Amino acid sequence: MIGLEHYLVVAMALFVIGVFGIFLNRKNVIVILMSIELMLLAVNINLVAFSTHHGDLTGQVFTLFVLTVAAAEAAIGLAILVCFHRNRHSIAVDDVSLMRG
Repeated sequence: MIGLEHYLVVAMALFVIGVFGIFLNRKNVIVILMSIELMLLAVNINLVAFSTHHGDLTGQVFTLFVLTVAAAEAAIGLAILVCFHRNRHSIAVDDVSLMRG
């Protein structure tokens, strides 16, 4: 039977992969956004696992909010990348620091 510990191990593995994706690859913005999505997915797995374990729906409701925020973050992040690529013809993280308002 799959217990709470199994879900926590999977969530921990996804979160660590997301952290390594951010720290090891600082050149590509798309990989950084995907790593953030992995970290949010790990949080969602934890919320649902603990919600099911305790027999409460609060964690599952929070998961819906986190999924909504993750979808908005992905859409806005990709829109900013498209606009940045049109102006600079590059999506390197080093070039983003050149943008000044």
